[in-house]
Amino acid sequence: MEYTQLGRTGLKVSRLVLGTMNFGPHTDEAGSHAIMDAALGAGVNFFDTANVYGWGENKGRTEEIIGSWFAKGGDRRDKVVLGTKVYGDMSADGNPWPNHNKISALNIRRSVEASLRRLGTDHIDIYQFHHIDRDTPVEEIWQAVDTLIQQGKILYAGSSNFPGWKIAQANEAARRRGSYGLVSEQCLYNLIERRAEMEVIPAAREYGLGVIPWSPLHGGILGGILGKAAGGGRRSAGMGAERLKQPGMRQRIQAYEDLLDKHGLEPGEVALAWLLTRPGITGPIVGPRTGEQLASAVRAVSLELSGELLAALEEIFPGTGPSPEAFAW
Repeated sequence: MEYTQLGRTGLKVSRLVLGTMNFGPHTDEAGSHAIMDAALGAGVNFFDTANVYGWGENKGRTEEIIGSWFAKGGDRRDKVVLGTKVYGDMSADGNPWPNHNKISALNIRRSVEASLRRLGTDHIDIYQFHHIDRDTPVEEIWQAVDTLIQQGKILYAGSSNFPGWKIAQANEAARRRGSYGLVSEQCLYNLIERRAEMEVIPAAREYGLGVIPWSPLHGGILGGILGKAAGGGRRSAGMGAERLKQPGMRQRIQAYEDLLDKHGLEPGEVALAWLLTRPGITGPIVGPRTGEQLASAVRAVSLELSGELLAALEEIFPGTGPSPEAFAW
């Protein structure tokens, strides 16, 4: 497994991030433990979760599954760089009381304590804001974060789904306070969805944030969806099926799969490997439901893409161009 330094921190993390969003809803506790064991055995040391994972009435269940895995011992917790998130409504009925969601100082305090209990640990390595909060002053957020760092309950703060301007605002506010600021950003980024190249990734690189792309297969349609359906495998459904309906998308995906079939490569592995060639990227988040899916993702880390193949991918999925030149007419 390849490793890199997470932004401007001293943390060494794997270039593949284990996303746990399927633990509970789609993979039971025993299966989730097996995937985490396999990931750690393969050298994946960066695990990502969120307080809302488990969804619906089972919000928090994913953190509990990770906590029960840590409780098995074997230095599991010490070997993992653990990230979780705060923002979403944690009430079972979806009707929160005031201050029970988003990232006010009060909810940050409550949410950290609840996540620590579910995870069965005394600290969180990367505590991430799942979305921006337009109602809470950024100075209040940093005051809460600094307190948690002083208490040893978190090491660093990160963001998710932040626009470029919010990354800049947050880190400039941190600088004024003498706070450390954001060290990572999770953003939607893949071969199809490349808008992050315009401002989010440049802002992250300017401020020394590691970039952790989510949905690297764009809801599954970069994972060989057409070939699987034609071969009698799992048919496109849900998010993937809807995205295939976008104008010209099916044709682009067919060209993508035909290209990789010619090279004897797996589409999902190429989509992950492509992200690892992009400037500023720490590693993509994968959310395996099975051990086979994890093994495929691990193979992608050592997959080398030729210049010819990269150029062909660029023709099928052209990028936005560098910022600010891309904004010009």
